[in-house]
Amino acid sequence: MSNALNQPKGHELRLPIRPGEAIAAMRRLTRDKEDTAQVFRIVKALSGNSYYRNFRRFAASSAGKRILLERADLLGTLCDRDRLKRCESGTLGRAYLDFVYGEGLTAEGLVDASEAGGITDFNDPEVARYRKRLRDSHDLFHVVTGYGRDALGELCVLSFCNAQFFNHGIAFIVAIGIPKMLAECARLPVSRAAFEAWRRGRNAADLTTFYWEAHIDTPLEEVRWRLNLKPPVCYLGAQDLSRSFERDFQASRRSKLHA
Repeated sequence: MSNALNQPKGHELRLPIRPGEAIAAMRRLTRDKEDTAQVFRIVKALSGNSYYRNFRRFAASSAGKRILLERADLLGTLCDRDRLKRCESGTLGRAYLDFVYGEGLTAEGLVDASEAGGITDFNDPEVARYRKRLRDSHDLFHVVTGYGRDALGELCVLSFCNAQFFNHGIAFIVAIGIPKMLAECARLPVSRAAFEAWRRGRNAADLTTFYWEAHIDTPLEEVRWRLNLKPPVCYLGAQDLSRSFERDFQASRRSKLHA
């Protein structure tokens, strides 16, 4: 019997810690926060056993077992724009469509970024399904938590995620992101918003085991109720300022690109 067959389920997610790679990727990310591939590089470099522990918890849950047994295809659902367009206004599916495609993004964009970041398929199909599901659900986390794509919103989503499934790489990004954002825009309540997001993640139901595909026609507010998600009060209070900061950043970025 091969050594691989003797390994516990999910052993491929036990990754070595490579701080040098993480620091190099963080430097590139701080120069351009739109370079999403660097996020995946940081997470891969620092994950260690984080994904392994989280996968085992996922696979042991009744909801996780159902997702793996039924081979749920989240990416296929999110890429089916025609199906999403048939969702009524106010539903999860329509909210996702408006959020992602309204921003000029695509569900495939995260796939491209993860591949650019060196994330490859795992041999174990269940492990691969779990890892891809986490990747593909990122923008759904945005939609249900109420955090936008501005810098503060992205930071809050990562803080929320770290409360749900702790990962050393995500924690590193949040730890570096808070002081950097405060230095750039001291008026933003960055620390309070990030802590609020972490606390919301602790209090919410497990989003990693939520069967998103079965709820695209469910009203968004009902989904939030099911997940025990209350409004992000601190973030919403600072959202206008954060969006203004984001517009200035994007204008500066475009100017530099065309210089």
